Amino acid sequence: MPSAKTYVKPLLVGLREAADSAQAPAMKKYMRDQFEYLGIKAPARRSVVNTFLKEHGNPDAASMDDVMRSLWSQPEREYQYAAVDIIEKGTSVLLPRHLELCEYMICTKSWWDTVDGVAINVVGAICRRHPAHGRRFIKSWRSSDDFWLRRTTLLFQLKYRDETDWDLLTSLIRENLGSKEFFINKAIGWALREHSKTDSDRVVRFVESTALAPLSRREALKWLKLK
Repeated sequence: MPSAKTYVKPLLVGLREAADSAQAPAMKKYMRDQFEYLGIKAPARRSVVNTFLKEHGNPDAASMDDVMRSLWSQPEREYQYAAVDIIEKGTSVLLPRHLELCEYMICTKSWWDTVDGVAINVVGAICRRHPAHGRRFIKSWRSSDDFWLRRTTLLFQLKYRDETDWDLLTSLIRENLGSKEFFINKAIGWALREHSKTDSDRVVRFVESTALAPLSRREALKWLKLK
């Protein structure tokens, strides 16, 4: 495979060609002015990425780190979105060592719009295939001062359904009780809400017996109230 710089060049060109500067200010404002934008809405961006991957293929395991870091270094946010699109489509080649790459992507230019995709679709996939290695990273992340890593530990099992390690999830939730961080309390509720689709009784019992933040409680029971 060519170098990461050579590989991503056609993608950079394709995204720049799809840019709509008229859309950029609103997109930047929506993300609280934290990032610059080219002004590419999600469907158009995914179309550019899909065309690129058809022509150039997915990165292999050896090159994924350099490709992700190359896209992450670009100033506009759509390049990070494209990186997440690509790694989500390439989870089958990822190895336990790529959890270090995930940590970089979570902790750098952090916001929910990239963190959640990495946490759920990438960290989740690696930990499912390599549980022993996954446990080592989760053990480190669960006590991190970086709440985005703690959010990741709460969300990585979101698609596990009946394979969810309930004891792990509830212990992680309890460790974060009393947090004033919106994104932690939202993640607690989201994780419980998703598991309520698999085991509603267990979630209800846990919610009733645990001093959850009001936000977490509302989110946890939202799907059950809509049934």
